Amino acid sequence: MSSPTGPGMSLRGAVDLAAVAAQSQRRQQAPGNGGGPGTAHATAAGVVVDVTEADFQQVVVEQSMTVPVILDLWATWCEPCKQLSPVLERLAEEYAGRFLLAKVDVDANPRLGQVFQAQSIPMVVAVVKGQPVPLFQGALPEQQVRAYVDELLRVAAANGVTGTLAASEAAGDADVEPELPPLHQEAYEAIERDDLPAAQAAYQQALVQNPADDLARAGLAQVGLLIRTQGTDPQAARAAAAAAPSDPRAQMLVADLDLLGGHIEDAFSRLVDTVRVTSGEERELARAHLVELFEVVGSTDPRVASARRALTSALF
Repeated sequence: MSSPTGPGMSLRGAVDLAAVAAQSQRRQQAPGNGGGPGTAHATAAGVVVDVTEADFQQVVVEQSMTVPVILDLWATWCEPCKQLSPVLERLAEEYAGRFLLAKVDVDANPRLGQVFQAQSIPMVVAVVKGQPVPLFQGALPEQQVRAYVDELLRVAAANGVTGTLAASEAAGDADVEPELPPLHQEAYEAIERDDLPAAQAAYQQALVQNPADDLARAGLAQVGLLIRTQGTDPQAARAAAAAAPSDPRAQMLVADLDLLGGHIEDAFSRLVDTVRVTSGEERELARAHLVELFEVVGSTDPRVASARRALTSALF
């Protein structure tokens, strides 16, 4: 087992999941889907919930601002998942609201599996302040799982997340968010039904109406990232990039995958290096793509400022 204090246990290099999560709306799910958003398991005193793409923002991202959220990515056919899930649920009860355990059926919610690059399950990741924190894969013994939980709580505390989850909060009793502007709402609804081109078109229209709409600009960049990486074989993409270090398109795809997986600095460095070894149209292609990734992360992020300086140095 890798040490729980390793480099993965950090908020650095994490992509903001709020940007790619579906819009949370308080509504009942269709019959047979386990109830409403954030349905609590009766055996876990409100600290274990089922989460879907539709309520991920509300149940996971918003809760993670005050309490760490541990995601258990599983599927009904997965035998190791049946060994790990009871361990996680016992710990959730034992820790009495110091973290929320959110269970994600990756077959029913493939986009969440894609966001977390779940190539095998069970996979366990955490979310703290809207940022993913990789934990572990596989059905580990309870003692080792407990070590990861304890280290996560230390990481969360170091980042000011020290709240305790009330059972009513775990069951999704938070206030309903204010309505979004119509085109933003249209984009989120398109994401919910997995219609990324429609979401892209809605954000584009929002920018036509208001070119200063920074949220629409960020949303457009983030949807573009999802479109470009949809259906991509990560191993094949990385092999192609390794074989062609000066091919901007090959490097751009791997940079997208890095960003989606939370490896922001790796994504930026790859494209800065591509700018250095290319010229003409190929250099401009890599530069423009890097600038688009800046939009995904956000201009206030210090890693963007650092990468902008590196890009300037590479260009001049």
